[in-house]
Amino acid sequence: MSIHTRRKKAGFGPVQALGLALPDVEIDTYFAEPALMVHGQMFACMASHRSAEPDTLVVRLEFAQRDELLEAKPETYYLTDHYVGYPCVLVRLGRIRQDELRGLLLMAWRFMSAAKAPRSRKPPRKGSRARR
Repeated sequence: MSIHTRRKKAGFGPVQALGLALPDVEIDTYFAEPALMVHGQMFACMASHRSAEPDTLVVRLEFAQRDELLEAKPETYYLTDHYVGYPCVLVRLGRIRQDELRGLLLMAWRFMSAAKAPRSRKPPRKGSRARR
């Protein structure tokens, strides 16, 4: 059996169902893809960038958490060059168990619920002022 025949297409349905169980979550779109939002901040969405594999979810979380996931389960979690500078991980939805997805979404929800602004490793633009 090849690797491609073992994968199942999961889609956004299970993500939506699990996400809506969390407080203050709304469904919206982010770069024209379905997304889970909390307080106006995206914490999970279907990947829209062409570098991502089909049926991939983008989940926002701390860089350290991302690095742990990438090391522990590279068959499930991955990155492309486009996403490296952002606090997120790419998830192959056909490779993640529902209980694991639930925990991942909770982690992302907590991360973005506490965020005042999206975090990035990119330096601030010249002339921009930091908030106090």
